[in-house]
Amino acid sequence: MDRHETFGAGILCLTLAILAGDLAAQNFPVRPIRILTGGAGGGNDVVARLVGAGLTASWGQQVVVDNRPSGVIPGEITAKAQPDGYTLVLSGASFWISPLFLDKPPYDPVRDFTPITLPVSTPNILAVTQSLPVKTVKDLIALAKAKPGELNYATPGTGSSPHLGGELFKAMSGVNIVRINYKSATASMADLIAGQIQMTFGNAASTAPHAKSGRLKALAVTSAQPSPLFPDLPTVAASGLPGYEMLSLFGIFGPARMQDDIVQRLNREIVRVLNREEVKDLLANGGIEVVGSTPAQLGSAVKSEVAKWGKLIKDAGIRSE
Repeated sequence: MDRHETFGAGILCLTLAILAGDLAAQNFPVRPIRILTGGAGGGNDVVARLVGAGLTASWGQQVVVDNRPSGVIPGEITAKAQPDGYTLVLSGASFWISPLFLDKPPYDPVRDFTPITLPVSTPNILAVTQSLPVKTVKDLIALAKAKPGELNYATPGTGSSPHLGGELFKAMSGVNIVRINYKSATASMADLIAGQIQMTFGNAASTAPHAKSGRLKALAVTSAQPSPLFPDLPTVAASGLPGYEMLSLFGIFGPARMQDDIVQRLNREIVRVLNREEVKDLLANGGIEVVGSTPAQLGSAVKSEVAKWGKLIKDAGIRSE
């Protein structure tokens, strides 16, 4: 075979590969899809099940939610899967934060995955026990500076959003507040309500109900912009600590090197499901706001998050427990 024949054969193989890829995208999905996520009942699980039910109804193919322990396990499984669109992971920030605590992480959250969409986000809420004599973030900072080392904040685990939110608050305000770690958000809320600890940067789902009932005093949301979910609360940035931002993001990813047509089809359908009014209303009741980003927007958000929190973890000397 001369070089012209070799070149022609190469073009033919490439053309057939492209046509096969286009056909696969047009027919996708032809078998069940698996969405790996964290433990049953959590925010990840709720979003995954709503997305899964919507995709199942649209495509007539079952979407199975596969619950695994939170942290790196769902991502590790997904990173090793075939990049055909049939194995996805839906996770909160633990997906890209947990590897920052490991000497040898099982995956790179940027390099080893294909972003599909940032489905939802939720602000955390800075709340204090009712007996604490503060009404604003500015009051809280002044009190903490007057009583260094005497005020405590609750976290439900190392690297959790309440933990990182508290560390960012310390770094930016220059206060000395002490972290008290709990096994769960429920346990920390009980002590906060009882006045055993003074504050939390808690997730909206666990904090908002107690604030609305009057058992806790909500001071601000941690997002950069006011949240439509909590219109009566200012931001931390606008009420005493300019530049502060901590938003709990979620992401849906597939393995690296997924075919773009399949990525775009997944993105379009997932975003369509999330923007149904009944889905948005249900999530809003749990303190979760629909975003429905493009793949590129999710990719950029993860890179930014890894850089921001990686620096904070290093500067604060935070270690896994």
